Amino acid sequence: MKKTISTKNAPGAIGPYSQAVQTDSLIFVSGQLPMDPESGAFAGDDITSQTTQSLKNVQAVLKEAGLTMDNVIKATVFMKDLNDFKGMNAVYNTFFNEPYPARAAVEVARLPLDARVEIEVIASL
Repeated sequence: MKKTISTKNAPGAIGPYSQAVQTDSLIFVSGQLPMDPESGAFAGDDITSQTTQSLKNVQAVLKEAGLTMDNVIKATVFMKDLNDFKGMNAVYNTFFNEPYPARAAVEVARLPLDARVEIEVIASL
């Protein structure tokens, strides 16, 4: 079984992909940029505001599937600059409870629309 998940409470896809795809036991949430879903603009220029908005977008997609951040089992954080790790991590910590999901955080050369951060997750049903 493969089902797409979509919500207007998170930015729409900017390419040929789904906001999330559900299988029998997992939901794969595509990378969420720090865009406000109503205005389409970035939530701010700094890592704190961008991480907050990216994670709010993740929450909105999960909510559409009837899940919360507690269902997340793996997160991948793509960052423009790993010097922002401390600021990202401080915000990230406010969205998750123990036991924390597995996570990778990597610096990339460039993100879509020149974002500072993009976050994707895998959640368990």
